[in-house]
Amino acid sequence: MLEPKDTKHRKVQRNQGRKRNKYAVKGTRLNFGDYGLKALEKGEVSSRQLEAARVAINRYLKRDGKVWIRVFPDKPKTKTPAETRMGKGKGEPDRFVAPVQPGNVIFEVGGGADEESAREALRLGKHKLPIKTKFVVRPGARAEE
Repeated sequence: MLEPKDTKHRKVQRNQGRKRNKYAVKGTRLNFGDYGLKALEKGEVSSRQLEAARVAINRYLKRDGKVWIRVFPDKPKTKTPAETRMGKGKGEPDRFVAPVQPGNVIFEVGGGADEESAREALRLGKHKLPIKTKFVVRPGARAEE
């Protein structure tokens, strides 16, 4: 599963009322493949969910195409053990998540995969993710075929 090799801080503070951008600014265009899966809502995708989606996409494509993961889970989420009394500070880091904003491209598919197989592979992958997504095509990708 994806997780950072080393982090500057073990735990991350919550956003205390400061506004984040409503829509993604970076990572909104297809840079590698001809087809992609774009987020339609804000959320967090865990490394397990990304891996499950990646496996589903690769299983369908077999060896026809190449898959790129455009988000990386580098934000630690903490959790206190079950049946622990209140207080005693913040819990230990439990998992890593990738913050996703509307407009972020999560997966890209290319390298020999046709549109029909890419659409089906990404459809199978999007069912593994906790946010709404849509299938996007690079401008001019259909004209090449």
